Amino acid sequence: MIHLSAARSSILFEADGDSFSILYWGKKIVVSDKAAQESIVRALTKPSYHGALDVSPGNLILREHSRGWMGHPALRGHRGGVSASNAFTVKNLQDTDSTLIIDFADPIAGIEIKVTYTLTPSDILLMDAEVTNVAEGDYYLEHFLYWLPLAEQADEILDFYGHWTKERQPQRRSIGYGLTSREGFEGRTGHDYTITQVALNHATGFRHGEAWSLGMAWSGNNIAHVERLIDGHKSIGAGEYLLPGEVILAKGQSYKAPRAVATFSDKGLDGVTNNHYTWIRSRSNHITKVKPRPLTLNMWEAVYFDHTEAAIRKMVDKAAEIGVERVVLDDGWFGSRRDDRSGLGDWIVSDEAWPNGLGPIIKYINDKGIEFGLWFEGEMVNRDSDIYRAHPDWILQEPGRIPVEGRYQQVLDLTKEGAYNHVLSQVDAVLTENNIGYIKWDHNRHLTDPISDGRPAVRQQTEAIYRLFDELKRRHPGLEIESCSSGGGRIDLGMIEHADRFWTSDQNDALERQEIQRWSALVIPPEFLGTHVGPTVGHQMHRTHSISFRVLNALFGHAGIEWNINEANTEETEVLRKYSAFYKKYRGLLHSGTVVRSDEIVGSAYLYGTVALDQKEAIFTYMQLTSSDNFGPLLTTFDGLDKDTRYQISVVEELSANEFTQKSPPGWWPSVALTGDHLAHIGVQLPVLKPESGLLFHIKAL
Repeated sequence: MIHLSAARSSILFEADGDSFSILYWGKKIVVSDKAAQESIVRALTKPSYHGALDVSPGNLILREHSRGWMGHPALRGHRGGVSASNAFTVKNLQDTDSTLIIDFADPIAGIEIKVTYTLTPSDILLMDAEVTNVAEGDYYLEHFLYWLPLAEQADEILDFYGHWTKERQPQRRSIGYGLTSREGFEGRTGHDYTITQVALNHATGFRHGEAWSLGMAWSGNNIAHVERLIDGHKSIGAGEYLLPGEVILAKGQSYKAPRAVATFSDKGLDGVTNNHYTWIRSRSNHITKVKPRPLTLNMWEAVYFDHTEAAIRKMVDKAAEIGVERVVLDDGWFGSRRDDRSGLGDWIVSDEAWPNGLGPIIKYINDKGIEFGLWFEGEMVNRDSDIYRAHPDWILQEPGRIPVEGRYQQVLDLTKEGAYNHVLSQVDAVLTENNIGYIKWDHNRHLTDPISDGRPAVRQQTEAIYRLFDELKRRHPGLEIESCSSGGGRIDLGMIEHADRFWTSDQNDALERQEIQRWSALVIPPEFLGTHVGPTVGHQMHRTHSISFRVLNALFGHAGIEWNINEANTEETEVLRKYSAFYKKYRGLLHSGTVVRSDEIVGSAYLYGTVALDQKEAIFTYMQLTSSDNFGPLLTTFDGLDKDTRYQISVVEELSANEFTQKSPPGWWPSVALTGDHLAHIGVQLPVLKPESGLLFHIKAL
């Protein structure tokens, strides 16, 4: 038996003759000696039963049908209809305290597989695999999936669905018998993508209970499975969705499967979140180690395609007064791009939109101490463009058929050297000629007929954009890239290795954003998630929200503004200044601390916050979404603090709601001193808030 363990989790492997199984994955256990190992193996061995085979396989890593596994296999492929059956044996084995590498071989099928398990100190389990054809003839790989066993008490699955402006909506349901499958084959991890799926107990909440999560570090087509077999096996699986004929391995060729990322938590969903945050933030190149996340003004909803330099200068003047640190010019600056029907793909500054080039406006912005960023959508092309007229063959397409359009655009085939070099050279030239340290990279359509030279090419296209981002960063040290994909598409654990920010959603309505941001942040740290203050009347829902509610919604992320701030009145402008100052003062805490989300407040309100790693300080917000069933809020508790430390909890009044439906405020208002234990178990009485309003709390150790 092989035992990998971290701070709070363990995973046990067992070799049984020629097969190799995962015995256990869950809460950390102690395995003292060989006798204990043998006892665990015996305790977990299933009986064979009537009506089945004479063997009862364990949780086989490769789940071969030839060994009696009756569920979904890990590997599926063939050689033109033969060699479809597999029976792998262990060829080589390497293990340390945190890593296990297993080399499997099936000499009859002519396939070898290397699987690597790495358990990080933060309880993140990383899984990597490589499939190699070692025999004569082509091997047609249909899929390779990672699988992990689930405990019996894991009786529900949590995953996510959504669409444009309503991404990552949770759905939680019982695990029934059979295979539950979520498949994404739009060529990207889109609005309907579940960044990770979580198996959990029906009683698990944010702050308590057990949870097992598994997601892919990949930005292309994807699979997420949960399977429950009639013999009692229960497992969670994930992998890349391969289109027919997408991976054909000649002798000696290998398929490197995208990495899978899993974790176990015995501290509820917050444990899943904080395990991921700790792992991501431990990277040497993590974005907050480079510099604090600048307060950003994006101009799309401010100007759309109407690029008037005088109006933009006026907006920049006000942005400087507010304290904005980065201004991003969005779509419409290039080629014939005066609307969304033409010009896409011609990445040359438009003489019509910017007769003096971008240099003067960039200098104007920089002279005010503000960085400049620029929008691109380099994977796409309008047919009404110079580049398409010159190279109509540079799009992904089934030969002889033009794919259906999305937003009047087609997808450039970046697997073609000419198309790739065109995008790279034009973007590189714009960055070289101008002082641009940040690009917003959009991706506004699904991939239909993602065919290159007659073969499916989603995998190659995904690898090409990774390569392009990395090359741009190599050529322009310090360049930051925002991944924006019709808003909140292509947010995943693969893109996080190549991009520095995600646009969380094109939905800027502060009420709708609450759910989107809550679940986008399940495994993606807030410093990656663009959260902006939208206009008084939102452009998507046409709802009116107070400046306080909009500011509080935007604070817990990579904060910014998506609004023509010249329209802001005196009160709104003053609140924006205070928002800017507060964000700059506390972003170090917001982008490093432990996430805490309340279980007690459900339905009508959310309470969430960030606690400093040393537990000496915390920022919380209470958001009243709808009217409560009670006349007023219940006693509200604040978790995650040191129980013996005495804290001052204070309302940040300049950013909080200033109107309440009550005769008098609570007795402690606006501050009181309580221990962490009292805050967690007694709490404080909140005022009676109007729907769509909120409070901001600063908690500091005395």
